[in-house]
Amino acid sequence: MSEAVLSLQKLHKRFGALQATNDVSLDLKQGEIHALIGPNGAGKSTLIGQIAGNIQPDEGRVFLADSEITGMSIAQRARLGLGRSFQVSSLAEPLSVMRNVMMGVQALQSHSFRFWKPVAKDQQLLKPAYEALERMQLSHRAWTPVFELSHGERRQVEVACALALKPRALLLDEPMAGLGPEGSAKLTELLEALKLEVPILLIEHDMEAVFRLADRISVLVSGSVIAHGDSHAIKQDPRVREAYLGDSDA
Repeated sequence: MSEAVLSLQKLHKRFGALQATNDVSLDLKQGEIHALIGPNGAGKSTLIGQIAGNIQPDEGRVFLADSEITGMSIAQRARLGLGRSFQVSSLAEPLSVMRNVMMGVQALQSHSFRFWKPVAKDQQLLKPAYEALERMQLSHRAWTPVFELSHGERRQVEVACALALKPRALLLDEPMAGLGPEGSAKLTELLEALKLEVPILLIEHDMEAVFRLADRISVLVSGSVIAHGDSHAIKQDPRVREAYLGDSDA
C-alpha cells in the first residue's frame, strides 16, 4: 500500500488531570478507509480536533502527505487538502443544496465578497459543487432548500461539501449518526466507492458500517489506541471486546 496521506505521530493532549489523548499514532493511506472507534469519552473528539486544527496537541505532530500541519489553522489545513464533515450538521438550511456546497468552494478560494455577485452563474464555484453533488447522487436536488431534505440526504450534502474542496484526505465524523437502516446502507455504499478517489478517516459508532467499510480499524480507549487491525482482528481482540464491543458477535 502507498505511503501515508495523513499521519499522526505520538499525539498527547491533557486537560488538567484528564489525559484526553495519550501517545496516539496512526495513519491513513491512499485507497483505504481507516476507521477510528471507541466508547463515549474515549478521546475521539479531542483527537479529531487535533487533526482538524481546532485543538493544539501538547506533544506530537500531524502530517498531511509531506507537509507538517500541526501548527496550522483549520483554513490552512483545508487549503492543503484536509476535508471534513461534522458530527453535528453545519448546513445553512434556508439555502439550496447547491449554494451550501458552493459556499465551501468559495471559502477555499478565499473570495468571500463573491456573495454579492451572481454566484449561481460562476463556473469556478458551480462546476466543482455540481461534480460533488453528482458524486453523492444528489444532483437532482441541487436547487432544493436544505430544510426540505431528509436526514440522510443532509448527510450526503455534508460529504459533498467536503468533496467540493477536492481533498487529499477526508475526515468523516459519525456520518451515520441519526440514520435509519436504509439511509445508513445508502451512505455506506457511497463511501465504499468513494475511497478509491480520496482516502477516508472514519469516526463512527455504527459497527455494521465500520466492519463493512474499514480496511483498517484503530480502537481508542481512555485516550490511548489499544488495538489496530482489520475487521476480523478487531472482532476477535479480547481487549476490544471487553472495552467496547462487549460479548456480542458484532
